[in-house]
Amino acid sequence: MEVTYQIIGTIHSPFTEQDTTPIQSIFSEAEGTIEVFPEYAEGLQGVEGFSHIILLYHFHQAKGFRLLERPFVDGSKERGIFAIRHFNRPNPIGISLVEVVSVEGNTVRVRGIDVLDGTPLLDIKPYVRQFDHRDDVQSGWVDAKHIEEVKVRSFSPKDLREHEESS
Repeated sequence: MEVTYQIIGTIHSPFTEQDTTPIQSIFSEAEGTIEVFPEYAEGLQGVEGFSHIILLYHFHQAKGFRLLERPFVDGSKERGIFAIRHFNRPNPIGISLVEVVSVEGNTVRVRGIDVLDGTPLLDIKPYVRQFDHRDDVQSGWVDAKHIEEVKVRSFSPKDLREHEESS
C-alpha cells in the first residue's frame, strides 16, 4: 500500500533553527502565519470561529529516524520514539495546537507557534473542547519530570540541554 499526502500550505514562523525552536506550542508566545495554498483556501471557511486549531505538518528537516531517542526534556535516558515527540520519526509528521489570532483570505495568523519557518503544512483541524479535552490524563515518564517546575527561557532543545548540564 502506498500513502501520499498533498502539501496544502506553508507555515511561517520566526524560527529558523531546530535547536532554538520551542519544543511544544504551550511554551511559545511567538506569532506566525499559516499560508494555505489558494486551491485550498475555501477550506478555511469557519476557522475564525475557533480559538485554537491543530496543525499537522511534515518535519522537513528531520534526518532519518531511530526507534530509541533521547527526549529534549529528559536527555538522560533513551525512550521509544512513540513515547516522545521528537522530529526524527518513521513518519516525520508533527502536530501543534496553536491559538487563532485572525483569518484573512488564505492566511491564518496564530500565536504559540513552535514550528520552523517554511514547514510544509499537511492539514488543519479545529480544536474542539468537547471532543479533545480529557480529564485524569496520565503522561507516562513526562509526569515524573515535573516540567512545570523547569525554569528555562524558551523550552528549545538548546535551552533544555543547557539546563540539564547545569543541574
